[in-house]
Amino acid sequence: MTTTTQRLLDLAAAARDSHDADLLLLLREANELYQAGFHEVRQSIEARFGVLPTADLVAAAAAAGMPGDECSERTELLLLLALAEWELTPAAMAYSQIAEDAARRGVCLIPEA
Repeated sequence: MTTTTQRLLDLAAAARDSHDADLLLLLREANELYQAGFHEVRQSIEARFGVLPTADLVAAAAAAGMPGDECSERTELLLLLALAEWELTPAAMAYSQIAEDAARRGVCLIPEA
């Protein structure tokens, strides 16, 4: 069974040789995997940090280099913590590489108006 990380790394390697419609399909698959991986990390963060007082969440967000203060919603702070953790994973980095490469070649998931 291929993990999310392995599949995203495989897609990043395949993106180099993909063009136009093929690259768009690859980018769509990578985006789905990115979203699924982020969802898993978000659940993990909520399980680990969800019971902490807001002040501790603010401190954890600040330590992770994310904005937030005592006025922030708890869900927002947990989301920021999840994003900070997810963006440091090889899977998220592989997705960023795919998306940036596709964008340089004019391929994007959001169609131009």
